[in-house]
Amino acid sequence: SGRTQFKVVIKALSPKEVTRIYTPLPLDRNDGTFLMRYRMYGSVTKGLKIEILYGDQHVARSPYILKGPVYHEYCDCPEEDPEVWQNVMSCPSQEPQITKDFVSFPAIDLQRMLKEIPAKFSQTRGAIVHYTILDNHIYHRSLGKYTDFKMFSNEMFLSLARKVRLPDVEFYLNVGDWPVEHRKANDTPGPIPVISWCGSVDSRDIVLPTYDVTHSTLETLRGVTNDLLSIQGNTGPFWENKTERALFRGRDSREERLHLVKLSKENPELLDAGITGYFFFREKEKELGKVQLMGFFDFFKYKYQVNVDGTVAAYRFPYLLLGDSLVLKQDSQYYEHFYIGLKPWKHYVPVKRNLEDLLEKIKWAKENDEEARKIAKEGQLMARELLQPHRFYCYYYKVLQEYAKRQASKPEIRDGMELVPQPDDRDSLCNCHRKKPLREDL
Repeated sequence: SGRTQFKVVIKALSPKEVTRIYTPLPLDRNDGTFLMRYRMYGSVTKGLKIEILYGDQHVARSPYILKGPVYHEYCDCPEEDPEVWQNVMSCPSQEPQITKDFVSFPAIDLQRMLKEIPAKFSQTRGAIVHYTILDNHIYHRSLGKYTDFKMFSNEMFLSLARKVRLPDVEFYLNVGDWPVEHRKANDTPGPIPVISWCGSVDSRDIVLPTYDVTHSTLETLRGVTNDLLSIQGNTGPFWENKTERALFRGRDSREERLHLVKLSKENPELLDAGITGYFFFREKEKELGKVQLMGFFDFFKYKYQVNVDGTVAAYRFPYLLLGDSLVLKQDSQYYEHFYIGLKPWKHYVPVKRNLEDLLEKIKWAKENDEEARKIAKEGQLMARELLQPHRFYCYYYKVLQEYAKRQASKPEIRDGMELVPQPDDRDSLCNCHRKKPLREDL
C-alpha cells in the first residue's frame, strides 16, 4: 500500500570492522517481488549481515549472512582459481551463443591475425582495438581513429581482472557499430575471430554483451539512472492502467523509424511515434516534426513498445523487455549476445522488417489482452534472468576462456601497446587476503 517502507540494514559481521555502504530503498517490481541494491565503499574480511525489515519484522529469509571476505568494486583482489570463481558466481556451464560463435574457430592463428587485421580493418573501419591480457594485466593499442568506445571495454576488463585471474589471451575487439567479419567458415582464406558488441546473420564476429548494458551494470548506483536494475522498479502503472497504444521514441538512425512516424500520424489511436533528433535524414524534419525527449521510465506508461533497429540492433531492447509492457520487435539481421535465449510469440511479438504488419499486431494485442500480457510477463522474466549483473561477468570470462583455449601461439605485448592501469582507490580500504596476510593474522 506504500504506507510502510521496507528497511534495509547492512553492516559488517564483525563489530571490529566498519565500512561505508550505500543502500537506497528497495525497488518495487509491482509483482510482489522487490529488488534490494547496495554499493560498498570499503571491504570487510569477516562478512556482511543484511537485514530486511518490514516495520520491525524480518522478512523473507532475513537476516542474510554473506561470509567474507567481501570486497568493494575497486578492490583489486582476483580469485586465482577460475573454477572457484565461476561456482561462486553461479555461472552457467554453457552459453549457447558462445558455443555457436566459436564453431568457425577450432584454432586461432595469432600470426595470421597480426598480419591481416591491421591491414584489413583498421583503415576502412578505424574502430579496432588490439588487446593482450598477460599475468592479469591488460594492454592495448588502437587501430584507427574511431576507438574512443574502448573506455567501455577497458572498464569491464579491468573490473573482471579485479575479481578473477584472467587467462593469458590476445585478441582484436571491434568497438564500432557493425560486425566486420563476413567470410564463411569454408571460404579461402577463412574468417578470423574479431570480437564485437553486435552480431548479424551474415557475419562471423564473436559477440560480447554491448558496451551499453556493460556500462549500465558497472555504473549501477553511481550516476547512471537508466540501468538494468533501476528500470525494474520503474515499470509504470499496472498493466490495466497503461495507455493502450504502442510507443516509439528515438533518433532517425534508420528509414523504418521515419515510416513509424508516418504510421503514427495516420493512426494516432494505435501508435505514438516520434523522432527526437535528426542526423541521417535532416531533410525530413520539416515534414515529420521533432518531439521532445521523454524520460525512459515514462515509456512504460504505454502497454506496447515498438523496437526498431538503429544503425545496428537497437540497444534499448533489453531495457524494454525489463519493463512491464509488450515489446513489438522488428525482424532484424542483427542480434545481441542474449537474443538466442528469446523466442518470438513467447517473449515478444515479431514484426516484419518493413513494418507492414505493425498496425495489425497492435490491434491483435488490444483484442487479445490476456495473451499480450502473458507474453510481456514471459519476456520480462526471461530478461531478468539473462541480464543479471553476474551473467555479464560470466559471459565476458567465458569468451576470454574459450578464445584462450584455441590460441595456437602465446600472447605477447606488441609494439605500441600500453598498460591499461587499474584505477586508483585511495578512498577505500582494500586488504586483499590473497596478496598479503592481514595484520590480525600475523
